[in-house]
Amino acid sequence: MSHPTTYLLVHGAWHDGQSWNRVAPLLTAQGHRVLTPSLTGHGDKAHLLSPEVGLTTHVDDIVGLILDHDLRDLVLAGHSYAGMVISSVANRVPERIARLVYIDAMVPTHGENAIDVMPLTRVMIDGAADSAQPWRIPPMPEFPAPQGLFGVTDPDDIAWLRTTLTDESVLCFQQPAELDDPAQALIPRVHVLCVGSVPEGVTRRPVPEIQPNGEPSQVHELETGHDCMITKPAELADLLLKHA
Repeated sequence: MSHPTTYLLVHGAWHDGQSWNRVAPLLTAQGHRVLTPSLTGHGDKAHLLSPEVGLTTHVDDIVGLILDHDLRDLVLAGHSYAGMVISSVANRVPERIARLVYIDAMVPTHGENAIDVMPLTRVMIDGAADSAQPWRIPPMPEFPAPQGLFGVTDPDDIAWLRTTLTDESVLCFQQPAELDDPAQALIPRVHVLCVGSVPEGVTRRPVPEIQPNGEPSQVHELETGHDCMITKPAELADLLLKHA
């Protein structure tokens, strides 16, 4: 390794920065720097959840962290909903990002929101509409194996994961991604797809054969459920190290 890489790992909806607890040590053990912040409304910022928290809030979270720490040549990775976040972050500070890694993630085009990318999100929003707080979307329920809770099936892991999950604001899924800076399209992308059992109604867009920068797409598959950072941390870390 010629020089250490800085990894900024962004968790998905309902999760928090703890979701990377098994991956981060594997990267730091190889001499790399790893940041795993919790987005507003989650983890140590759970008390800040409100109807005004949206995709823009989360983009501001990550851009602010990058600028505050003067991070450069980043590998910016996002899991699930965080594909929306890292895409818009790349639009704001493209010169600081060396690579984008989409981990079983939403991949928007300019002006799309999470509902556009994954229509099942609309079902969850509609389901919350009749609740006492219609702006709050609770985590997806646990399904029978092999789907489990976000693809996690080990009982101890499920019990732990439940302690980290919090509601998501509807606005996170309604605000559109902004990808209007041509510089963001030049950033190399890597896609990690979890190809274990997928809950009914969840669909994934196929990855185009060519990246926006004109290079062939780099796609890796992990035979596991959605939360691969919990179920296959070593395999995911290996893929991240491959693209340091």
